[in-house]
Amino acid sequence: MLKGFKDFILRGNIVELAIAVVIGTAFTALVAAFTKSIIQPIIAAFGGHSANGLAFYLVTGNSATLIDFGAVITAAITFVITAAVVYFVFVVPMNKISERRKRGEVQVAADPTELELLVEIRDLLKTQRQV
Repeated sequence: MLKGFKDFILRGNIVELAIAVVIGTAFTALVAAFTKSIIQPIIAAFGGHSANGLAFYLVTGNSATLIDFGAVITAAITFVITAAVVYFVFVVPMNKISERRKRGEVQVAADPTELELLVEIRDLLKTQRQV
């Protein structure tokens, strides 16, 4: 039972997934800082001279009614940058490695099934009786 669990944990997919989660989390923090410090001020500049940029209050003076389009746009940019880096840094190289491994594999002919063997024996017996 423990051997099966050990095999499951040490499978390549589990280890690769754990590495991807750790690196993805760290990279997401980096991208979030980039978008908050650089992209969000640029987006806020397009909103006009107010401090809120692309945000506005539904009820003036009530901070709970703030609608911030700049934050949504920043989050979308963060997602796109993160997804692009994960794709080009992890997915594309893994696909190329997988493709190279498949090229190296030799196709082995499958053993015939019992039914195929029986049909072959039957056909051989028929041809021997006819001769």
